[in-house]
Amino acid sequence: MSTDVAGPPTGTAVDLFGPLRRQLLDAATEFADGPNALADIMTGMVDDVDRALREELEIFPVCHHSPASGLAMVRRLREKQPKVIYLELCEDLRPLLDELRNCRLPVALQAYASNLDGFPPQWGPLSVVAPITEASAEYQAISYALETPGVELVLVDRSADHVFQWLPRDPEPKPDGTDGDPADGDAAPPSEDAANEDTALHGDAVGIEIGDLRPRFAELEEHLLHHGKVRHWSEWWDQYVEQPLAGADYDTYRQAMVLIGSLFRRLSPSDTARLDRDEDRERYMWTRMREHLGSSGVDASDCLYVCGAFHAASRVAEFGLSGSTDYEIDPRTGTEWLYGLIPSSHSAIERQFGLAGGSVSIAGATWTKALTRSGLTPYQLEGQKGSRKRSKRTKALPAAPAAAPVADRLTGFLSKPPVLDGLDEEELLGWCVDIVRLARRNGYLSSTADAIAVFETSILLAGMRNRARPTPYDFQDAAVTCIEKDKVPGRRDVRRLCEILMGGDRIGQVGYEALPPLARDVYDRLAPLGLDLEKRTLQRALLDLTANPELVPCSDLLWVLRHLLPDGAFRPIMGARRLGERSAQESWDLALGQNQRAIIELGYEGITVEQVLEQRLRRKVWAPNATASMALAAVEDSLLYLRNPRFTDELGVRAVELLAAERTVDDAPEVLRRIRRLLAHYRATQPELPGWCEAFVKTGYAHYCTLLPMAFVDEHIGVRQVGAMLGFLFTLESLALALGCDHAQLELAVQQSHPEAPAKVALLWVARSQLGLLTLADLRTRCDEMLGNPLVVPAFPQYLSGFVQALESVPTLAPFVVETMSKAFARLPDRVLLPWLPTLITTLRNQAGELVPVLVREAGRTFPGTLPAVDAWVPPWTGRAVSATPGTAVAVTAGPVTELLVGHPATCDAVAELLGCEGEWRPVGGAPAGAEYREVSGLLTDHPATVEAVAGLLDPVAAG
Repeated sequence: MSTDVAGPPTGTAVDLFGPLRRQLLDAATEFADGPNALADIMTGMVDDVDRALREELEIFPVCHHSPASGLAMVRRLREKQPKVIYLELCEDLRPLLDELRNCRLPVALQAYASNLDGFPPQWGPLSVVAPITEASAEYQAISYALETPGVELVLVDRSADHVFQWLPRDPEPKPDGTDGDPADGDAAPPSEDAANEDTALHGDAVGIEIGDLRPRFAELEEHLLHHGKVRHWSEWWDQYVEQPLAGADYDTYRQAMVLIGSLFRRLSPSDTARLDRDEDRERYMWTRMREHLGSSGVDASDCLYVCGAFHAASRVAEFGLSGSTDYEIDPRTGTEWLYGLIPSSHSAIERQFGLAGGSVSIAGATWTKALTRSGLTPYQLEGQKGSRKRSKRTKALPAAPAAAPVADRLTGFLSKPPVLDGLDEEELLGWCVDIVRLARRNGYLSSTADAIAVFETSILLAGMRNRARPTPYDFQDAAVTCIEKDKVPGRRDVRRLCEILMGGDRIGQVGYEALPPLARDVYDRLAPLGLDLEKRTLQRALLDLTANPELVPCSDLLWVLRHLLPDGAFRPIMGARRLGERSAQESWDLALGQNQRAIIELGYEGITVEQVLEQRLRRKVWAPNATASMALAAVEDSLLYLRNPRFTDELGVRAVELLAAERTVDDAPEVLRRIRRLLAHYRATQPELPGWCEAFVKTGYAHYCTLLPMAFVDEHIGVRQVGAMLGFLFTLESLALALGCDHAQLELAVQQSHPEAPAKVALLWVARSQLGLLTLADLRTRCDEMLGNPLVVPAFPQYLSGFVQALESVPTLAPFVVETMSKAFARLPDRVLLPWLPTLITTLRNQAGELVPVLVREAGRTFPGTLPAVDAWVPPWTGRAVSATPGTAVAVTAGPVTELLVGHPATCDAVAELLGCEGEWRPVGGAPAGAEYREVSGLLTDHPATVEAVAGLLDPVAAG
């Protein structure tokens, strides 16, 4: 606890609450067998109330989204008519308040910063939100001040910059709200429905809330919930604070709220860091108010200070106009803050500040009912959208009469039981009928009997909880019990239907006039689509770009927005945007109304979406962790979404720089895939390659040749990366050589490579074969030897993985890989093959999953297409093997083709002589004599023209 606490009240103030103080002290002595800390707390609460009431500047304690606070504010404003209102809200948010009239509540005031100066980089981006609802005392004060001539509204709380200045400088990730609301209450961690679009409207912003009176330790909350026979804090507050104070007079409301704030303040001494920040806020606010009073010359009696009840019970030395003036406000950091309004919702507010689901909606319904019952006319901004009532502009009235002396209202309020409202049968019957109707619309088999059951059960539950009138929470429990039997037929359960019935999850909207320039530009450019973009429903846009070329700019904008905004905001149903491809027709699902906040935050980054995209791409490629693959991706995005060749070339030059500076090859597969696609695009659309493409190929060729020997032996570099390096070197070698690279560099790199891992050994064999250092026959022989070696067979799947990865660089190797795998399956016994198969499958899936389809297509061309043909099928490679020792005869399998060639050797001899090949005919083993041979021989005899034509082509003299 802070040591700068004011002393006990003296003079008249002591007599005002003297009886109550003695009564609480006697009660504490009786319950605790003598004065102790409990007595200090109870009497201290009275001292806090006494101190707040004695302050010259009138303090109005509030609780956020509290109908009772809103009603008391309306009454007090009409009675006092203050000339200056000091509001506990970030002082730099003041210009946003004038734009509230262009919005549909609830909305949130937002301060946003992405370029940080003075904060840890991992905190960015920083965001602070302050939600505003119609049923809140703050909105009433704002509306009164903005609509009444001569009234000044001054925000006195710390700035958004100070919100983060005062947070602990933890090197861990940025604050996300789980540290709690820096204003007053604990903010809840993200709940299970964090992905829901309505509950996530605030994102991970730190919430600024006025007057959250939730106790800060679990023991007190558990005690209150248990003895109050309620489920959560929101229900307890509604039952024991909201309802008794809704109809109370102003003095009673004010004293009770300060008492509650003092109680929770005194019961939270353990969180010293949190309490220190709260006290610093109080010093900040009182300093700002004294500065304004001194500069404006306004009388303190004409002012009203609106703050949370927790801060109304402040005990810092700077409290009050006569308090200490030693506090100095630190300057702001160099961070540039941007401000705007974003849409909010009841569920977003509940999630942000840890409230029970539906509590804000119930508070809104209570506010509407209380206004109808009391006949009060709330204050409202002129032109406010979506409001049920329209109030006229409030005219300036003469000064309010002098305030009457303050009397002790706490003693009577605390000593008598609360006045319980009687049963409102008409209201309860309306709820029961409406919930049955909603349930039937959502798939429940509910009937009139269920409505009666809900009615009776609500009364029963209220009686069991000592309530004369069923609350919305009692009704909700009764509806769940009586209607939701065993399952939820639709996507909404009964509890959610009750929330909808009580007002629903009202979702705000920022008006066009209050949007940043970028958002307005998006709305204007999408206007030719003819859709109502302000609706929150999903809308379908059909674009025939051939018949309506004026829609092409809309299509371009939609693709850019899809790239910048979250998934689902703009979803293409038909059409694609790829290099060299443009759709003639497109179909889109637009959810712009549901993603208005994302559009607004884009407006913090630039004037147009193209400018924002360009800035993001530039930051991406110049970031400290940028890689060549990221730069190539940025080049591709620039080609797809921006028509700026200069900027595209700038990104390409940066890609060359990043590739030359890389010391690893982790991104080699991505680099190979993207540069191939970009080269194909430029070759198809431009007469010559850009300079940066040529430089990239030259740099990549030298770069990968240099790193290849190291990559082969480094166990931390995977086979996929080595395969991609070889793919770059072999597939782009012709272009690299044309640009001046040296082929000897690649040969030296391959000869200097000495891998030990089986997969990399296979890759090296393929590379040597591609360079002519190893023949395909030798490669086939090595594979046959491995299959015959029982010590190598368990590792053979890894060799196969290397061969498959080699398809990236040598696609013509596919027949050989199919042949090798077929030999393995044909030769290995089951006792070896069965344990070997899982390793083969997992190895191919993990290391070469994208290349397996190439093998499947090759196998489809190699193997018979029908099952009966398999039995008579002879593998084509069984007769192709030659001896490793020259001169050794190898038997050739007989067949129709073999018999045809042996029977008519002239053609083969002519081709061999033309090619310069020497050889001799080998005997055919097991050649079947029968119909097939006679059929082919007869065919050639009856039609000799084909053979004579081929012979004449090869040797015209002999043919003549």
